Amino acid sequence: MTDLGKTIQDIGLSKKEAKIYLACLEVGENKVSVIAKASKLNRVTTYNILEKLSEKGIVSLVTKDNNKFYSAIKPETLLKRSEAKLQNFKKTLPILQKLSSHTAPPKIEYFEGIEGIKQVYADTLNSKTEILNYANSQLIRETWPEYDQEYVAKRIDRKVFLRGIAPHDELGLEIIANNKSAHRDIRLVPADLFDFSNEINIYDNKISIISLKHDLIGIIIENEDIANTQRSIFRMAWEFTKALQKLK
Repeated sequence: MTDLGKTIQDIGLSKKEAKIYLACLEVGENKVSVIAKASKLNRVTTYNILEKLSEKGIVSLVTKDNNKFYSAIKPETLLKRSEAKLQNFKKTLPILQKLSSHTAPPKIEYFEGIEGIKQVYADTLNSKTEILNYANSQLIRETWPEYDQEYVAKRIDRKVFLRGIAPHDELGLEIIANNKSAHRDIRLVPADLFDFSNEINIYDNKISIISLKHDLIGIIIENEDIANTQRSIFRMAWEFTKALQKLK
């Protein structure tokens, strides 16, 4: 098919429909037999397609002396109809996007071992939002001794801010002393009441969960609704840390 025929297909016609439409333009108002010859399709196929195009309003049909004559609508009319359909689709796009976001299942990725854990952390470095974090500062550094050099330094360099909650212990106090230079805001909670044996990061539309105490396992869940719910829970916990500080 010519480039012209492919262009006609792009507005929603099949290959044979495009051939028939172009043949109608070429021969003008005419009988099925003439249009069939011009389109190089057999008469039965041409007739069936002409009937379909007539129903779509792409060709016009008139009957003269018991003979059917078909003619194509003007190309500019076809263009206007295509543009109108596109505008209607654009108007419904927000509704379609909402339907899509509500029905899309969560995307889940699973990682194992120290190298897998590093991949989970690396994904957070691409975050466009601040990272909301529950972590055990001591445990992650015991598991990954180069954590500060290989991860924290990169996060600082990329200016990805982290807001987190961690156990109140010796290392926790050291961590919060360097909050500003490490581009973060960590608050501490009593270690005897809140035992964090894994780490949770909430960022963009994702939640990463990292198990550090026994098996090294990492999971990334990507889902907007789940991420927003976890973000709200974190904010509630963040407000709770304020209440704890006032009790001291």
